[in-house]
Amino acid sequence: MEADINVRKTEHIRLCLTDAVEGVNKTTGLEGISFIHNALPEINFHDIDLSTSFIGKTLKAPFLVSSMTGGSELASKININLALASEEKGWAIGLGSTRALLESDAHETSFLIRKYATTVPLIANLGAVQFNYGYGVDHCERIVERTEADSLVLHLNSLQEVVQDGGDLNFEHLLPKIEEVCKNISVPVGVKEVGFGIDGTVAKKLYDVGISYIDVAGAGGTSWSQVEKLRTEDDLRKRAAEAFNDWGIPTKDCIVSVRSHLPETPIVSSGGMKTGVDAAKAIAIGADVIGYARALLKAATQSVEQVLEVMDQIEFELKMTMFGIGVSTIEELKNTKRMKINGKSLLD
Repeated sequence: MEADINVRKTEHIRLCLTDAVEGVNKTTGLEGISFIHNALPEINFHDIDLSTSFIGKTLKAPFLVSSMTGGSELASKININLALASEEKGWAIGLGSTRALLESDAHETSFLIRKYATTVPLIANLGAVQFNYGYGVDHCERIVERTEADSLVLHLNSLQEVVQDGGDLNFEHLLPKIEEVCKNISVPVGVKEVGFGIDGTVAKKLYDVGISYIDVAGAGGTSWSQVEKLRTEDDLRKRAAEAFNDWGIPTKDCIVSVRSHLPETPIVSSGGMKTGVDAAKAIAIGADVIGYARALLKAATQSVEQVLEVMDQIEFELKMTMFGIGVSTIEELKNTKRMKINGKSLLD
């Protein structure tokens, strides 16, 4: 089991460092949004404030290192570099699936990163489908205690499991089991997809049973059916996965749909987020926090310094965008009308 987890997690990292894992002919939809330049911004660039709050804690910028990996030697290096950089920059950070932590002590350092990220929000992660395979509230609480996490996010990855060798395919009656966890665990619980998106109808069902925030993880970035297609040795699943190259709800559509159903619930926008301009667009249409994964992954395999360089650029791009439309806080960015959506100006 330990060797299997190590191999699978290392393969995931290796594949995600290539462009072969992106969906085909699928974008985030954010390219349909553009900002209307303000030639007279009437603000000082140096006064722009990126700070916000998330799950009861302050962030220096509205950013999250999305859940990526854990359970392998390479994952340990990556997560430590990401944790150190997140602490310095004041970003939230998510862990890869912590199921491996409960099933094996091997490579536990890839999950036990609180000592490197002492003040920022730390989010543990578990596949919701595991509630149909013996996991429950006690397991979730153990994960939170061992990782010292501020929150637990449950990932929904049905299509990934279908393509994955030995995937867990019983997704029946998960909603009441999610509700039980939300009612009995000591930290806020969120839900995330893994690259195919969450729409407003599903988000409302999750909110109604106690979910505190929605990470839409929309289409337009890494496709986990593509990742597993490249891993599987089953010819049928490999061929079938090709038909799902463009599957999923674009990230932009997820944000709009979830916000229309849940006006006040925190939304994390992840799925194909690459720049600070992407972040500004997502925030302007309803997101609260922006999650980055592959944009940081290559740097994280190298050093903390390289991760910090990427983070600095993303923050600078967000500030430039805000300066360009004349807003100095994240709240002002959320309320701007200085943009066009699919060519239609909100200023008109």
